[in-house]
Amino acid sequence: MWSQVYDPLGNVVLSTLTAAIPVAVMLAALAFFHIKAHIAALLGLAAALLVAIFAYGMPAPTAAAAALYGAAYGLLPIGWIILNVIFLYQLTERKGYFKILQESITGITTDRRLQLLLVAFSFGAFFEGAGGFGTPVAVTGAMLIGLGFAPLAASGLSLIANTAPVAFGALGSPLIALAGVTGLDLLQLSGMVGRQLPFFSVLVPFWLIWAFCGFAGMAAIWPAILVAGVTFAVPQYLISNFHGPWLVDVGGSLLSMLCLTLFLRVWKPATIWTNTAGKLGTRSASGDGALAGAGGVRAPDPAPVRHHHPRAAVLKAWLPWLILSVLVFLWGIPAWKKILDGISVLKFDWPALHKVVQKMPPVASKPTAEAALYTLNWLSATGSGILTAAIISGLVMGYRVKELFAVYWATLKIMRFSLLTIAAMLALGYTTRYSGLDSTLGLAFANTGVLYPFFGTLLGWLGVALTGSDTASNVLFGGLQKTSATQLGLNPVLMAAANSSGGVMGKMIDAQSIVVASTATKWYGHEGEILRYVFFHSIALACLVGVLVTLQAYVYPFTALVR
Repeated sequence: MWSQVYDPLGNVVLSTLTAAIPVAVMLAALAFFHIKAHIAALLGLAAALLVAIFAYGMPAPTAAAAALYGAAYGLLPIGWIILNVIFLYQLTERKGYFKILQESITGITTDRRLQLLLVAFSFGAFFEGAGGFGTPVAVTGAMLIGLGFAPLAASGLSLIANTAPVAFGALGSPLIALAGVTGLDLLQLSGMVGRQLPFFSVLVPFWLIWAFCGFAGMAAIWPAILVAGVTFAVPQYLISNFHGPWLVDVGGSLLSMLCLTLFLRVWKPATIWTNTAGKLGTRSASGDGALAGAGGVRAPDPAPVRHHHPRAAVLKAWLPWLILSVLVFLWGIPAWKKILDGISVLKFDWPALHKVVQKMPPVASKPTAEAALYTLNWLSATGSGILTAAIISGLVMGYRVKELFAVYWATLKIMRFSLLTIAAMLALGYTTRYSGLDSTLGLAFANTGVLYPFFGTLLGWLGVALTGSDTASNVLFGGLQKTSATQLGLNPVLMAAANSSGGVMGKMIDAQSIVVASTATKWYGHEGEILRYVFFHSIALACLVGVLVTLQAYVYPFTALVR
């Protein structure tokens, strides 16, 4: 048994700076030195192992076991999801059905802003609610590229859109995990998050379109943005407070897609925006940041042409994604997962790690041995549902079995470096978790006294940025949030919920999500550019969540939302 130490250097500031080295190495390599993502991830992992072993005194075999455990989790379930989503995309693209799907969306609207709203925000929220774990960014990124969006726009904007739904993603998994580690009531946590995130479910679509085309371009379509946001936010509040966390995103996204589509049948913007690069493209000569297509001097991209494909062809183009939606939702139902696990799951203690590391106060209320139980749920994993959908869709599209294998092998070759990157990123995250580096960073946030509601929210943001998962962040810092809130006289449900609500804004900068975005948009090697683009949006939105939580903690009438 090895016990974690949270101030190994005997100086809180020096220990905190040391704990931040691995993440700083990886982010600097990506964002400033333009090093390829898989190499940057391996450099960060090497730094994490060195700090864990030599600064924190973690036994080398235990540190290595933690890294391997994280790599295994990176490949299954996360890498497994991305691999099979890209496989489905390859199948539809090679048969020409993805182009038909792209052109059918222009039948709803030819305005790029409205296409972005419909695909990245509303449609993406459905995949977050049903599957989570990178699925929405992979699907919407590929769709936006198919619609002609520039790679950076498709990548960065898919990440920004995939925020407000995350706390209720994968049928409520983050909050179910949070209730488990804190002992707090699941429905109270669900209700509290449901009284925080709806504000941002209205704000994020405005923010998304502003990030794409500037304030003037956003203001020109504000009625449609309001429809998309409000019709998602209202069900998000109602379902989370009066039912629970399970169907929040699914219900909200379906209503948002339906209402936005119907609204666009009776309302059209005064000017159609056809620029697919948005603010990420050439700026106007006026120097004010406005772009061509919204009054700038550069000629806009050619307007998308409405195509009149036969109804049967359009249905066949959408069928793979409808099959994917149904099967991802089915694979997320606990009863179905239980059936599949009953015939396929393999669980085992991870060698040299399970119950070897002991979490210590004040991170835990008492010394607690950390479990490291790996679940090889190869059949019930979400990626297996996606693979099933891809195979069924491929057969429907006319592929022979031999051709399916050929496309899958080609997809593996495309994905090889992305899978290595995801494995290395998760290895880094798990090394910091089991060595206690992340807890050192967390305690620095927890020692902020009266400002804790704000910084505690940012702790959730940090957790997701480090681990790539709101679920993992809740497991990591949920207990600390409860303990710190109790010591400071704050509502523990408020701060535990804030960990999840703040965490959703870290989703767009975690390395795993960025790799997923670059892979889905076939923009390999540009992860640093994506990170630089989304970082401001991530920290700004996280700070706004922190301000809301602080108001809920201290200021009437916001305190009325805490009950």
